[in-house]
Amino acid sequence: MQVDTSAMPEAPVAVLLAGGRGSRLHELTEDLAKPAVAFGPRHRIVDFTLENLRRSGLGQVLVATQYCAGPLEDYLNRCWRPVFGTGLRLRRAAGRGMVGRSYEGTADAVWKNAAEIDALSPREVVVLSADHVYAMDYGPMIAAHRASGAAVTIAADVVPLAEARAFGCVEATAAGRILAFAEKPRTPPAMAGDPGRTLVSMGIYVFDWAWLRERLRRDAADRTSAHDFGHDILPGAVAQGEAQVFRSEGPGGRPFYWRDVGTLDAFRETWLAFEAGPPCPVPESAGLGLRARGVTDPRVAAALRQADAALDDEGSVVPLAGRRAERAELVASVVMPGARLAEGCRLRRVILAPGVRLTEGMVIGHDPQEDARWFRVTPGGTTLVTPQMLARRAMMMPGQLPLAPRPPMAQEPATC
Repeated sequence: MQVDTSAMPEAPVAVLLAGGRGSRLHELTEDLAKPAVAFGPRHRIVDFTLENLRRSGLGQVLVATQYCAGPLEDYLNRCWRPVFGTGLRLRRAAGRGMVGRSYEGTADAVWKNAAEIDALSPREVVVLSADHVYAMDYGPMIAAHRASGAAVTIAADVVPLAEARAFGCVEATAAGRILAFAEKPRTPPAMAGDPGRTLVSMGIYVFDWAWLRERLRRDAADRTSAHDFGHDILPGAVAQGEAQVFRSEGPGGRPFYWRDVGTLDAFRETWLAFEAGPPCPVPESAGLGLRARGVTDPRVAAALRQADAALDDEGSVVPLAGRRAERAELVASVVMPGARLAEGCRLRRVILAPGVRLTEGMVIGHDPQEDARWFRVTPGGTTLVTPQMLARRAMMMPGQLPLAPRPPMAQEPATC
């Protein structure tokens, strides 16, 4: 079922920024763009934003891709093309060797697609990051933007002051007019009356297209600019009094749930939060590329159920979850789709990447110094284990070979 845009009069065009690597996820994004990384047994990170667009009735979506774009684009075509149809436009930067065609920043990614946006004649453009985990109806934000008369509206949430340096920090009046904006400041400002927290940008913007287009034109001609929304476009709008803030609310009056899963610690903690009971609705539309329910042979269907797998459009078996032995001990650990661990394994605060095979009795996460010899250990105490790390460990420690790891392409997610 495709997006129904009837509930959104004069629906804006959405631009989904999906070209980043997500370097703070380290080896998880070595061969895969961050939005394409698996999240939970049946989703990828990008699914959350695309589901929000579907729920909001925004059917014209331009996706700007760049880093390791192939797997992400294949996934979007297979699993989200049935939802958005021709409204889903994938626009990859030309990349190396094509001077002037690679995306040089978030603002530049929109500017290089300005002609196509013009052709759709939108009143507004909604600019979104493709790598955050949250559920949101963009309709109220768009309505608030239109009512405010501002040139740009920024969605914001609150985070602890100690974490705010990783975000764009916002200071605003009680009426929502933004007084100051600083991208990843060394000393974040505390909220008035709440010294332990800071108001931060969620990377969700509603722009008047005519206003934004002119600012992007000027920015493109500025050789000193980083061509970035946070560093270049938004501060100018704030200085001119043109920026408004929007605070979203969670369902039923509950706190709004939004997480940037840009670090290994945040990725692991957010994954575990969803395992314990989803703190916000999970995407429903992803998965149209699977044919598990269409299997007519009862023996094949039974085998798929036993393996916790499905078939994709090409008839390939796709694992729906990581496999763990019954007598394995997992504490605050994540087993990504396609990873397996044998009997007697003991893990604490570990991420097992797709393709990992742990042999019987392996212990990880209990001795940080030993783990750091072979795996990636973060300052926050998360240990990432990949097939390549295990292969290196096996070469250096004869007699402790893991089961044959799957090739690097094991980053293939659980399902659509």
